Amino acid sequence: MSSSSGVLGEDIVSFGNESELVPQRAVFGCENRETGDLYSQRADGIMGLGRGQLSIVDQLVDKSVIGDSFSLCYGGMDVGGGAMVLGKFTPPPEMVFSHSDPFRSPYYNIELKEMHVAGKRLKLPTGVFDGRHGTVLDSGTTYAYFQKDAFVAFRDAILREVHSLKRVRGPDPNYDDICFSGAGRDVSQLSKSFPAVEMVFNNGNKLLLSPENYLFRHTKLIGAYCLGIFANTESTTLLGGIVVRNTLVTYDRDNDRIGFLKTNCSELWRRVKISGAPAPAPSVSQSNDTNLEIPPASAASGSPANVLPGSFHIGFITFDMSISTNGSKLKLNLKELGQLISKELEVDNSQV
Repeated sequence: MSSSSGVLGEDIVSFGNESELVPQRAVFGCENRETGDLYSQRADGIMGLGRGQLSIVDQLVDKSVIGDSFSLCYGGMDVGGGAMVLGKFTPPPEMVFSHSDPFRSPYYNIELKEMHVAGKRLKLPTGVFDGRHGTVLDSGTTYAYFQKDAFVAFRDAILREVHSLKRVRGPDPNYDDICFSGAGRDVSQLSKSFPAVEMVFNNGNKLLLSPENYLFRHTKLIGAYCLGIFANTESTTLLGGIVVRNTLVTYDRDNDRIGFLKTNCSELWRRVKISGAPAPAPSVSQSNDTNLEIPPASAASGSPANVLPGSFHIGFITFDMSISTNGSKLKLNLKELGQLISKELEVDNSQV
């Protein structure tokens, strides 16, 4: 169990040198207490992208800064990084979409109808992926969790296809992970040992998953991998980040749909991380050599990219001074000096 608590603050938020998005005043949370995984994880905080007034996406949409859409591109098994696109872009024809119902739940959901393993449909009751909140796509969850019947069917289908591999114990003795050895260290060759998986949506569109979309690397055995799909105690199907590795996911909230495009997210990340500002419009390399052009969000017409509309950009003013004092009243004198400077510049004392 993890928790976070703090207070709400408001300030100007900048989106970095790689973006042409104009800095905006936004409300955000300042944490003063964390517990559990939120405290121990490497990340310094959480960026809310869900539906709600305080979501950074909703705040930017309400200001008419971006269209009601954003995209996330997740890195692969051995390559970190990724990229985020705030706003709309023209999706390529290869992107497959599923309807997403914003009235069903506060979470981003998709309409998953069935799953295929090695080209064979899992024999499951109708609507098994449609329980409670439906099939939820959650970027903040690491693995995937299926309703119990769906998990058992998926697990058994995988086991039937990997009979040439050796079953091994998982890296953590506290968990009964399903792991295999003998597949080799090269992730790009995993498809020779593990089957392909397809997700079929209600509209008939299909998303092909490679082995890295349902496996995680064993941390104690070289060339061993474990299933990253687990049984959920509830009826909701939860798809975490593992399912969309090396996938550009577009949350097209304006049209109530979510799109998926298999791509090399590390390539997109390297393009975005080019030093200098602003970066050119990045392109995403496709496995079929198709390029997706994503234009950056533009600054307001006539305004520099780092200046808020209707405001002046001052920056930093540096004073070089030589002060002789006996030290007893140094703190008091400097405070008064700061007050005089702020008065002359017509700014708040805290800005000096």
